[in-house]
Amino acid sequence: MSTTPDQSARAVVDLDAIRDNVRALRAAAPTAQVMAVVKADAYGHGLAPAARAALAGGATWLGAAHGTEALAIRAAVGPAPRVLSWLYAPGAPFAELVRQDVDIAVAAPWALDEVADGARAAGRTARVHLKVDTGLGRNGVTPEDLPAVLDRAAALQADGALTVIGLMSHFALADEPDDPSVKMQTHAFEDAIRTVEAAGMPLEVRHIANSAATLTNPAAHYDLVRPGIAVYGLSPVPHLGAPGDYGLRPAMTLEARLATVKRVPAGRGVSYGHFYTTTQDTVLGVIPLGYGDGIPRHASGGSLGPGGPVLVGGGVGDVAAPDAGLGTARVLRIAGRVCMDQVMLDLGPYAPEQAGDVVTLFGASDGLARAGAPNAEDWAQAAGTISYEIVTRLGARVPRVYAGTAGKETA
Repeated sequence: MSTTPDQSARAVVDLDAIRDNVRALRAAAPTAQVMAVVKADAYGHGLAPAARAALAGGATWLGAAHGTEALAIRAAVGPAPRVLSWLYAPGAPFAELVRQDVDIAVAAPWALDEVADGARAAGRTARVHLKVDTGLGRNGVTPEDLPAVLDRAAALQADGALTVIGLMSHFALADEPDDPSVKMQTHAFEDAIRTVEAAGMPLEVRHIANSAATLTNPAAHYDLVRPGIAVYGLSPVPHLGAPGDYGLRPAMTLEARLATVKRVPAGRGVSYGHFYTTTQDTVLGVIPLGYGDGIPRHASGGSLGPGGPVLVGGGVGDVAAPDAGLGTARVLRIAGRVCMDQVMLDLGPYAPEQAGDVVTLFGASDGLARAGAPNAEDWAQAAGTISYEIVTRLGARVPRVYAGTAGKETA
């Protein structure tokens, strides 16, 4: 770990992994184009470099929830790829989105006229994707409202304000490909396609597949797939397969330097509430990361739960048994309560670690069960959440350092 003197932790993002993950997703959906979803600062990996790496892997579309994200993407990657934005409230910067050639999803009747007003202000025709709610119960036009929306869209299209080029939806249980709701939503999406085309609006792209559907449901690929978490090398279906089973590798490694290493006696309480107590004379280590950096408090250890796993004494892939002897790599669990700025480890009575030594919280691994080294999914299990949250919540206080060549700007 090479850091500046004041850098106690960092997230290393492998841009080549992002590129190669997109290539794997293209192979999984060979009949469709790939939209790499880079919302939420590319799931915490860094929007601009991740977007460029995804394009290097063959993505032809980029997707973001908010309009500000879409505009940032356009500024970062230029005019070539198509960019889609799908979540906003009234008063969003529609004119600027249209001016910057961003496709806009329309998920409610009111949005049609606001998008059209923005298009007129921009002096351009807006490219619109209608979003239908096929059963998720979230954002989207209901099937009952779709005919009226199409009537209004047809009028605005005839006026030159917009053109409907896409239809989209989102699964509720794509990570359970055999669930009856998946088939139900697919049928509802097919009905919506027929309704739109019967209204005289031929569709350029139809899309409903997220990461899980891209990897497990070929019938849902249509013209375009929208993978998110899989772009960053994490499995959207961890109960079905690890990243490597789908040709993916995690792009982010979170590592830190130990801030304090000290010997304490048996019976010493550790961290707030003393939910962990040492059972022998031992060595404690302090990692300068906490919930202020995005480490989930629910990953606390001791009597609070299993605790988030940390690789000590070696890099990812250089792991011995947890009870290994002096000087070997081992996986330990957070001892006690996660604090705002720090977490603790019981390094063991013969620990050779010193302040400044590097530990890895998660990295490019198929996980503890497969590789003996922790990945973001292991942290998700310890915290009772999903890997998406583990990487996305990592705070700005943790610098991102980029490895690899894909996605880096060239002079």
